[in-house]
Amino acid sequence: MEMSEMNHELTNMAKKLADFRGSLDLEEKETRIAELEDEMSDPSFWENQEQAQKVISENNGLKAMADTYRQLEASLEDLEVSYELVKEENDADLVKELNSGIKDLVNKLNDFELQLLLSEPYDQNNAILELHPGAGGTESQDWAAMLLRMYTRWAESKNFKVETTDYLPGDEAGVKSVTLFIQGHNAYGYLKAEKGVHRLVRISPFDSSGRRHTSFASCDVMPELDDAVEITVSPDELRIDTFRSSGAGGQHVNTTDSAVRMTHLPTNTVVSCQSERSQIKNREKAMKMLKAKLFQQEMDRQRQEALEVRGEQAEIGWGSQIRSYVFHPYNMVKDHRTDMETGNTQAVMDGELAPFIDAYLRSQID
Repeated sequence: MEMSEMNHELTNMAKKLADFRGSLDLEEKETRIAELEDEMSDPSFWENQEQAQKVISENNGLKAMADTYRQLEASLEDLEVSYELVKEENDADLVKELNSGIKDLVNKLNDFELQLLLSEPYDQNNAILELHPGAGGTESQDWAAMLLRMYTRWAESKNFKVETTDYLPGDEAGVKSVTLFIQGHNAYGYLKAEKGVHRLVRISPFDSSGRRHTSFASCDVMPELDDAVEITVSPDELRIDTFRSSGAGGQHVNTTDSAVRMTHLPTNTVVSCQSERSQIKNREKAMKMLKAKLFQQEMDRQRQEALEVRGEQAEIGWGSQIRSYVFHPYNMVKDHRTDMETGNTQAVMDGELAPFIDAYLRSQID
């Protein structure tokens, strides 16, 4: 990179940081951090464990955002000092070091910009993610299990906590359905990019003739709601069934009917929870999941109405997959909404979803 190019990059980064500061409202966030830390120092803070965790999560998210901005600001100042030094001495090693530092900071600024895109009301919330295989029996059930591994790996790479609240294994392989509770700052904001139908093309390991098969699985994502969001569910609208927890065996499998299946009769919406040992705890978590699902349905309905008012056709169904994963006759993962694609299918299946999530979120503001 020539000196003029480096100067241009530094100028652009300074402008971008100034824009970030305006949209970030740093002073307001630092005031909020101080308020939360005062709340956390109160001796009664841990009396309500659930509320305490929410306060800690909000505080950690705000601190991470403010600290990252300060670090970016300091890095830019260091690079600007290095640039002035390079202009005076024109040392080859210093030029190489400055070039590397500029490229690194550009990448960090792009990552930070993505975090700032997550500014919608529920983006910072935890996420509830459901996977359901399409028609095709073992093939699609195995595909759902592959997606389960992919999302688990992605969440672990973000240091998010993953809890399986419901799991129904396939008859021969894979899963018939699975629900994950993914806890972490901006979990819903990131994962909302994954909502839709995912298509797999591969040589089937279950076909003795070695033929190519196409399988589908749907991914549904909802934000965990806090008490500030009021979703009213009448007891008369519910059917609650209990059953014995299923699983791979071991100490967590219950010998009592502690698992709960909850059906909202007016909408025929069904949720299940079997992750807790207590039926009461499972009922509480199932109700939380049900409210999140009803809330998401209402959001989808309003979005659909808005599209119809604008004269746009919203595609829904198995023919409108958001992403294709092709393992044969070539390797490619392509997102049909953004045209983002990669030939490194293994990396994607190992949880490397950042390019797809990044492209989707940016497409929403373009």
